[in-house]
Amino acid sequence: MGKMSVQAMGAGTDSRTENPRRIESARMGGYGNQAKTNGNRRYHVLKVLFRKETAEFINSKRMILFVILAALITVSGFYAAVSGLADAIESGNTATDFLFLKLFTVSANSIPSYNSLMALMGPFIGIFMGFDAINSERTEGTLNRLVSQPLYRDQIIISKFLAGLFISAVMVFASGLLIGSVGVINTGLIPSGEEVVRLFIYLCFCVVYIGFWLAMAILFSTVCRHAATSALACIAVWLFCAIFVSLLAGIIADALYPVSGGDMQALLNEMDNYSCELNLNRISPYYLFAEAAGTVLNPGVRTINAVTIAQLSGAISSNLTLGQSLLLVWPHLTGLAALMLVVFAISYVSFMRQEIRSR
Repeated sequence: MGKMSVQAMGAGTDSRTENPRRIESARMGGYGNQAKTNGNRRYHVLKVLFRKETAEFINSKRMILFVILAALITVSGFYAAVSGLADAIESGNTATDFLFLKLFTVSANSIPSYNSLMALMGPFIGIFMGFDAINSERTEGTLNRLVSQPLYRDQIIISKFLAGLFISAVMVFASGLLIGSVGVINTGLIPSGEEVVRLFIYLCFCVVYIGFWLAMAILFSTVCRHAATSALACIAVWLFCAIFVSLLAGIIADALYPVSGGDMQALLNEMDNYSCELNLNRISPYYLFAEAAGTVLNPGVRTINAVTIAQLSGAISSNLTLGQSLLLVWPHLTGLAALMLVVFAISYVSFMRQEIRSR
């Protein structure tokens, strides 16, 4: 009898000592399941908002203008490619290798190439999609109703950016594949594997380039109250990057390293003048994209910096491989992607710090 009571007391003591451990483990497991549930719910809400933003843009009247702009870029680029490629081959001004990539770089008469059109008109695609992303909903009074729903506020601006980037990517790849397929049918040019990879990398460059201007448009849409103000601010930044940066770069380079006068110092300053102007031009996303795209689409480009006569002596004239071309333009891609993320981060912080009131 005494033995049984002692064993019962021992069992009761063991159960009491094990119960806190079981409670603690169950509690930790509950926290893990709750965190997993919150993560799944956060992803689900973001997916719903992404579909909502994408559907709203596709079903809006703005989609018609968006398709017209994309069609103008595609048709003009293809016409310039077909006309200019035949003239270039007949005159002997272009090499016979990598002819498929010439569909995106050759211009004809007064019509620029597809690459030039994308560099000039691509920013308008991003601006067109994001200049009223936030302030239009604030003006219509739908933003306060949206933030009152059980969702995180940052999911609103993230879904708008992802939806715009997704639609831009679909447009860019559809346009590039259309030009490539019609070019194959009309000219009979069969692209090689390297040409296909180079085209894919170029289209990814275009998406990142448009994504930068989309992030810039969302930033001005967050800061400015009216959509017209944000649109004008975006166009002003585009004009500065496309036109005035090159003008200012030349003026600053001439002021720091003058090359006029014909003396010995002017001759010595030529290399420094060119390098300074080149580095200042690379501040502009327009110049970064144009230089990188030209290097990817043209394997004959062997360098993007200044080259001396001593460096040219003994050089063999040949095309670069894909890996060598990527080594030249890798800083451009990372720079464009970093600019896009920095601008979007600024708009993200600005949106999260704003106070949203009902009208």
